[in-house]
Amino acid sequence: MRLLLVEDTPRLRELLIEAVHAVGWSIDAVGTVDEANELITTTPYDLLLIDLGLPDGDGLDLVRGMRRAGVKTPILVLTARVAIEDRIAGLDAGADDYLTKPFNHGEFLARCRALLRRAPDTLTPTLTAARLKLDVAIGITTCGNVELRLAPRERTVLEILMRDVGRVVQKRKLEHALSEFGDELSSNAVELAISRLRKKLEPNTTGVSLETIRGVGYLLREINW
Repeated sequence: MRLLLVEDTPRLRELLIEAVHAVGWSIDAVGTVDEANELITTTPYDLLLIDLGLPDGDGLDLVRGMRRAGVKTPILVLTARVAIEDRIAGLDAGADDYLTKPFNHGEFLARCRALLRRAPDTLTPTLTAARLKLDVAIGITTCGNVELRLAPRERTVLEILMRDVGRVVQKRKLEHALSEFGDELSSNAVELAISRLRKKLEPNTTGVSLETIRGVGYLLREINW
């Protein structure tokens, strides 16, 4: 799950990044309309979080421009504008939800989950492989009726592998995803996440095997079970 935050207040940006990382999602954060437009055209996102008062333009214009361009990604507006007229303008511009500052981080995450559940089918909010199921909106992985306890990095790796189940995922793609967590990435971070994840995905139980394709990447394969 990858989000884009467009917010020019450094402290709020840091707090929201921490909140998103805590639930195991990846997030890119920028502070201007120009930076947002550049990322939106080059990177697929599952949810957009947009402040309205940006230094180089109005967030509403950014929202309108994306909708005119055919961007269907859910949008949550984050703003200090509290008048009902402002809320109407935000929703009419193409936003899917509107959250006024200051707000509770628990409510913020709940609204994110709600938008992710209503996202277009192409975003595949629930992934499956054999008996394994991952609800990407709430970050819960289950095998049958049993929840698998995965660390955020393990869950991120598993989501990427499940989106390409049966196909090799290049190692650098996983490295890029893990780098979103904000701390310095060690040279063996991917190998460590894979090792820990492999121990939790018992083939006889989950019906999947996690294979290393030497020199290329990793493969999540469904097996007979």
